[in-house]
Amino acid sequence: MGEFEVHRVRFFSYVPAGVRCLAYHRRTDRLALARTDGAVEVYNFAANYFQEKAIPGHEARTVEALCWAAGDRLFGAGLGGDVSEYDLERLRVKRSVDGFGGPIWSMAANAGGTRLAIGCEDGSVKLFHVVPDGVQFERNLDRQQGRVLCLSWHPSETHIAAGSVDLLRVLDVGSGRTVQRIMVNYHVQKSKKRECVVWSVAFLSSGTVVSSDSFGRLQFWDWERGTLLESHTVSTSAVLSLAVSEKEDSIVVGTSAGATYQFQLLPVKMGSQDKHWVRTKPFQHHTHDVRAVAHSPTALISGGLDAQLVIRPLMEKMQKKGYEAALRKFTFPHRRLVSCARKARLLLFQFSQHLELWKLGSTDESGKDGEVLPVCRAPEHLVQLKSKGPEHIYCSCVSPCGSWIAYSTASRFHLYRAQYEGDSVSIKKVANVPKLLLPAYQLQCSADSGSLFVASDQGSVHVLQLLEPGGCKHLHTLRPPSGTPEAVYLLASSADGNWLAAASGDWEIHLYSLKRFKHHCTVPTYSCAVTALAIHPVTNNLVIAYSDQQLFEFSIPEKQYTAWSRTVQNSGLHKAWLERDSPITHIAFNPKNPSHILLHDVYMFCVLDKSLPLPDDSASLMNQSALKQLPETARKRQLHAFKICKKFQPLLFADLLDENCLVMVERPIMDIKTQLPPPIQQKKFGT
Repeated sequence: MGEFEVHRVRFFSYVPAGVRCLAYHRRTDRLALARTDGAVEVYNFAANYFQEKAIPGHEARTVEALCWAAGDRLFGAGLGGDVSEYDLERLRVKRSVDGFGGPIWSMAANAGGTRLAIGCEDGSVKLFHVVPDGVQFERNLDRQQGRVLCLSWHPSETHIAAGSVDLLRVLDVGSGRTVQRIMVNYHVQKSKKRECVVWSVAFLSSGTVVSSDSFGRLQFWDWERGTLLESHTVSTSAVLSLAVSEKEDSIVVGTSAGATYQFQLLPVKMGSQDKHWVRTKPFQHHTHDVRAVAHSPTALISGGLDAQLVIRPLMEKMQKKGYEAALRKFTFPHRRLVSCARKARLLLFQFSQHLELWKLGSTDESGKDGEVLPVCRAPEHLVQLKSKGPEHIYCSCVSPCGSWIAYSTASRFHLYRAQYEGDSVSIKKVANVPKLLLPAYQLQCSADSGSLFVASDQGSVHVLQLLEPGGCKHLHTLRPPSGTPEAVYLLASSADGNWLAAASGDWEIHLYSLKRFKHHCTVPTYSCAVTALAIHPVTNNLVIAYSDQQLFEFSIPEKQYTAWSRTVQNSGLHKAWLERDSPITHIAFNPKNPSHILLHDVYMFCVLDKSLPLPDDSASLMNQSALKQLPETARKRQLHAFKICKKFQPLLFADLLDENCLVMVERPIMDIKTQLPPPIQQKKFGT
């Protein structure tokens, strides 16, 4: 693997925002997720659960509800009172319409995806038509006292169930009238009477209304008679969310104690037509409130205020009990939040509304493998750059020399010149930055710090020349030959300044010549999303990692895959490598050893040695610490291309500062949990 001096960085105080709501799209097998800071993400389950879209949050935009409508269009609504449609190609809010009912607490689309119903603070339920250029107000339904917290359409689209405090209502869509009122706390003993909040509701095709409430109950109601059919006390704390499977034979619920439960519609006895809802599976994957759940055909999906997205496959729905049946947990974004100035030994950390620039510590000691060396100079926090306005930061970067810092929000692009004199740092904003740079989705500096590449929408990349003492000049805009409506989300430039690679949301990778400012070629399109790419500093080969864990190497000068890449595809990668849950998010190279490729995901760091043979499935894909325990002869038998280290977890960033020095940025889960609000206090046995 080679010996490196490792800077183990744990001062990136990033805390991901909690999950507020989920919306699963069965036809495209995608999951939309909204966080408490207003950010919206889209996960592609077919592309190995990769987070393929990320729309940054906004201080004035909270998202209380998400839904898919009119095919694959995504709509959101929140406490700002607007119904918004998201542009999933340009990663922004496309358009918004005022609901005129105050804060919006709930939203649901009908089965055909042609209408939206919203539940408002003023007690009204409003209907909107989904039209080609947005949504159009249709009508108000019967109004009540108190906010409407949850909504669900009947599959026939004739009625809507609405839940609020102490009350369930069924509204007739045709007349707009309330045709049934159900008091949900009617069956509670008078001594225990208190407000009962109906947090979630589902309207089944049989006419049964399912509700979950703050008393910890899941209840089934006959909406025509207004009578209670079944009641299940799920938890001593509130049941905050519920979701029903497409066949309406399974329900998943989430509680404020961090637990999720599955209910199934099962026969009372073998062969009987009489069926009852039975609680079958409890899961405790969260530490805090499970504010959102979703039900796919094969899995239960839950999102909590602990920022975790958990996908729990249903074993009885699986064809084979292998990789597809693995439990998956996602806490960190599938994109880079850390930039490294290698020459200056600086790190730039990206938060939602500010950036932090740190200087790495140093040591003058040396030691044996695994020893912790004393620091003669501690890491130093140099600068904090605050973003003005309510918009969250899309992307950021620092130049290799550390003299240039750039970042972008949805409507502003900022470029700064940093100057270092001894221990002091001065930052000056560059004026007259070209307006055409907006919006910027990814930023990358050239190896010589002379150019800045700005990834834009419609597949284009702007090239800026960085001028001394502190200015910039627009040189050229690189555009793909066929054009694409999708934004570019990954960039990689060559060390010699000749080539640039850009990956857009349609999974195409375009290569450009920076000497001639022309499109050079397009990498053959693969069936999965690109998660990381980098250009080798010696060979100018483009190394690409995909969401299904496949690795490709493409020769830019020769416009074809390399012989090594073809060998990899013919031989196949190790089964344990392909069954990893976490995507490769960064690729780097070791100039001292051109055959080495450095890769990492959240749970491992890997040195891939192209000069060694690929392991077959019978070989053990051990990590380096386990390999060291083996005797010399056994170690030689285990010799293959993949050298894996799992010492650093969770790993948000890893890069080579020079041929002997690595920097690893970790974010321990316990450090995040200490910054979250305390969970509900639960009595534990023996305490």
